[in-house]
Amino acid sequence: MKILKYLGLAILVLFLAFALLIVYATLTYYNPPKELIISQSSTPDTIECNKELNLLSWNIGYAGLGENMDFFYDDGEKVRDTYEQTMINFDSITKFIKLKSSYPFILLQEVDIYSKRSHYINEMEYFQALSDYHSALAKNYVVKFVPIPPTSPMGQVNSGVMSLSKYQPVSFTRFAYPGQFSWPSRLFNLRRCMLVNRYPTNNGKEFILVNTHNSAFDDGSLKKQEMEFLKEFVIAEYSKGNYVIVGGDWNQSPPTFQLNTFGENYKVEFFKLTNIDADFMPSDWRWVYDQKNPTNRFLNESFKLGKTYCSIIDIFLISPNIEAIESQTFSLNFKNADHNPISLIFKLIQ
Repeated sequence: MKILKYLGLAILVLFLAFALLIVYATLTYYNPPKELIISQSSTPDTIECNKELNLLSWNIGYAGLGENMDFFYDDGEKVRDTYEQTMINFDSITKFIKLKSSYPFILLQEVDIYSKRSHYINEMEYFQALSDYHSALAKNYVVKFVPIPPTSPMGQVNSGVMSLSKYQPVSFTRFAYPGQFSWPSRLFNLRRCMLVNRYPTNNGKEFILVNTHNSAFDDGSLKKQEMEFLKEFVIAEYSKGNYVIVGGDWNQSPPTFQLNTFGENYKVEFFKLTNIDADFMPSDWRWVYDQKNPTNRFLNESFKLGKTYCSIIDIFLISPNIEAIESQTFSLNFKNADHNPISLIFKLIQ
């Protein structure tokens, strides 16, 4: 009888703990408006047409996913790296970005503010301190306590996508992507969004720069809703005569990219790699990327060159009135992040 009593008591304690966790997660649930202006200016800078401009995009993996890491979400075992290695990663990431400080536009994904997984380093604060840049961060992962894995919970996460610009935009605006995970999973998951910079151009139009980070670990339904929302947004802007570039981590490959380009071992249970539909955008829009070098590696194991599967999921989408001059993936061998940075040289055609 004592065994049954203690077993019943243990079950009751676990139930109460779970109930309290759900209540706490509900009360602290991050639920921003569909459209949130982060900052705006009445004296924006004007972008010149027919001028070569540079753009960098990089998912920095919160400086916690270097070459030595695997990750439990991706069929690995680890939850976080050491503080020392995270700082080494972040130092290398920031040094690379400093080398590209001549670029007028930088798009970053997975920038942490106060997260256990990155040892509470305020990465946003460092990027905000970069000279000559205006910046904004749109939060997309704000959870007070992520309870998985049970043996070593992720804990608090506060993170987002961040855009840096040497030109003062009219506005930095967060647009919430539609769709949510089912309850109660949604309480502990990302609230995906895109961050939009808007600039006047010298021909009376506007340049729209979009920073995106799309869903990864869903059944495909969230990603589909996000893509439809993004498509409607960019086509509406282009119909006004505006110039549009979307860059970031799409968590899917370009339409014509052969998924086995870097090997056959992309067929895994934990992540279903797919192509963006070939007819997703009108034929005069362009997907721009470096076809020779991967931008991302799987995290089911620590990085092993020639063995760990790599892919291209970080790309640019440009409207027909923009000329893509050159696109490059900087092959850093995933030493300090699970993504390689990508760049674009472009011109707005007048």
